[in-house]
Amino acid sequence: MQYTRLGQSGLKVSRLCLGTMNMGSKSWKPWIFDEAEAEPIIGHALDNGVNFVDLADFYSAGAGEEVVCNVLRKLAKRDELVITTKLGYPIGGGVNNGGHSRKHVFDAIDGSLTRMKSDYVDIYMLHYFDTETPVEETMEAMNDIVRSGKARYIGVSTMFTWQFAKILHVCDRNGWAKPVNMQLQLNAAYREEEREMIPFCIDQGVGVSVFSPLARGILTSDMNSIRNKTDFFTAEMYNDAASRDVALSVARVAEARGLSPAQIAQAWVLGRPGISSMLVGADTRAQFDSALAALTTELDAEELFEIERNYTPCDPINDYTAGKRIPRAPRPAAGRFASAPVGAVA
Repeated sequence: MQYTRLGQSGLKVSRLCLGTMNMGSKSWKPWIFDEAEAEPIIGHALDNGVNFVDLADFYSAGAGEEVVCNVLRKLAKRDELVITTKLGYPIGGGVNNGGHSRKHVFDAIDGSLTRMKSDYVDIYMLHYFDTETPVEETMEAMNDIVRSGKARYIGVSTMFTWQFAKILHVCDRNGWAKPVNMQLQLNAAYREEEREMIPFCIDQGVGVSVFSPLARGILTSDMNSIRNKTDFFTAEMYNDAASRDVALSVARVAEARGLSPAQIAQAWVLGRPGISSMLVGADTRAQFDSALAALTTELDAEELFEIERNYTPCDPINDYTAGKRIPRAPRPAAGRFASAPVGAVA
């Protein structure tokens, strides 16, 4: 395993982070692993040096935190782990049981720690940017949680760069604890975060952890998994010709190297500038081993060109564009331009 400091903090994390959205309760999603199914995968990750574990109260409506931490208590020492959990999405009833208000931030951390049976979480993260709560209210509450000892650090996930800049500004202005980690989506079929967010994080000394390195499975050349058959997000995010062309290029490079497409796609992510850690949401030991091998898989210039040559810009993927994204394909002309020849419209 390789380890790195998370941004400019003193916290050292494994370059592979165990993603746990697939662990918890099958009553939440049909592809979720229960505790007995999750334990071998968690154990395999720990045996191979992973110390970074990603949770969220939203996963399995809280059951994910409980299941994963039950296993971690059996297999690992708490002080050797870096555990992160996230808040924001509602997991129960009530108009305040969601978002990033001071009330919900305080309620959510207590709920997470109770389910985790822990006194603290290493990194407490905002799952998105709450546009309905003043940023000062949210970040003061997050700072208070750090000062109380319930969290060692704070982090953020999945937002526009200008929103993250607001968070850092208000923290600087008030002397509050600043985020040490930005969690975002990055893979060979979705690279929009490379335009502003990742360079901004590098400039500000913020660590970057990446989820969905396989583009929800399309870069493995397998779209027939239970998850992809039951999860509409896959179709919304990656159901376009450009994504399929990128997947074909990844498969072409993999075939030439005699490796799996997953290993090639993960190696591409791990080789990008500014990436501290890559989340691995493995369903099997073999899937985790693919990511482990990717740590030492270097891609040459011709392989990188083949993987990247089909990429075209697209709409951002985040909470604010859900259900509104425009596929990466030309749209037919409309209105007065529909039938007019070139040069005919003034």
